Amino acid sequence: MTFAWPWMLLPALAGTVLLVLGYRRLSARQERRRQELAALGLVGPAPARSAHGWSRRLAPTILLAALALLLFSLARPQATIAEPRREGTVVLAFDVSTSMTATDLRPSRIEAAKAAARRFVQQQPSTIRIGVVAFGDSAVVTQRPTTSRGLVLAAVDRLTPQGGTAVGRAILTSLSAITGRPVLASQDPNQDPSLGTLDSADVGYHGSAAVVLLTDGEDTSGSDPLPAAELASVAGVRVHTVGIGSPAGTVLQVDGFQVATSLDEALLKAVAATTDGTYFPARDEQALRKVYSSIHPGWTVQRAHVEVTAAFAATAAVLLLVAALLSVARTGRVV
Repeated sequence: MTFAWPWMLLPALAGTVLLVLGYRRLSARQERRRQELAALGLVGPAPARSAHGWSRRLAPTILLAALALLLFSLARPQATIAEPRREGTVVLAFDVSTSMTATDLRPSRIEAAKAAARRFVQQQPSTIRIGVVAFGDSAVVTQRPTTSRGLVLAAVDRLTPQGGTAVGRAILTSLSAITGRPVLASQDPNQDPSLGTLDSADVGYHGSAAVVLLTDGEDTSGSDPLPAAELASVAGVRVHTVGIGSPAGTVLQVDGFQVATSLDEALLKAVAATTDGTYFPARDEQALRKVYSSIHPGWTVQRAHVEVTAAFAATAAVLLLVAALLSVARTGRVV
């Protein structure tokens, strides 16, 4: 235990000593007066100490303890306690491929996903840092993890569908957002690193972080996303995958051409299983809302240094009440 005003400890200690000495002096004076009155036959003999001494001193002792606590509370005591709370980082990785313009979810897949994401962001406690990643043919961090809900919501609003689907790059970019640095050894932006050679990547451990990866199509990058998922697993990052649409797929009209797109549920389930995450199918708007409401960062225990003056004062108040009740029960008066 520490004290915000440690210089108040000396007056508190001195005050406590004075209270004890004052009580002993008062008790001695009362005892002498009783003996004088007993010698004159005005009062009866004092009861035996062994039988009633402890009960006679119980109320004054509790009163002294309460006053001592009040004096020590003037030094503003502080203690380190364990506080359970939700804390961590969540990266929302949005598939912004052209197929997200499909209208089987109203008003479109991307708009339904953004609406659900907004609710998710607003429901998270202030201790959760949230980032946003947009992925199509490539992936980019559109908002680094932050506690500012306004910045996150603005990043979600800016998402625009275009291009293909690169699930592996989405995972790697999400890890980069969590760690605050690129996870690959190569820093050449023009190089297309193989997702199968990630052994040299050092991402550390981030057990309080999670990625919510939302996509509606098949991976079109030509690279296997599972090595990236394994890297996330090594880093302790869970990847929760959300599949929009159905494995049967749908046909879109893009620039006058018909484009077929279907959901690769097997891949998304494999990515989630590799990272100890969960796969969620989102067939409609209601299912998508339930997906977001079921994803929460885990509880963590943080050591917090807090002032406990109020606890000292409350304890002293309770002791004062107990002392007063005992005194009334024994003598008929508070003091």
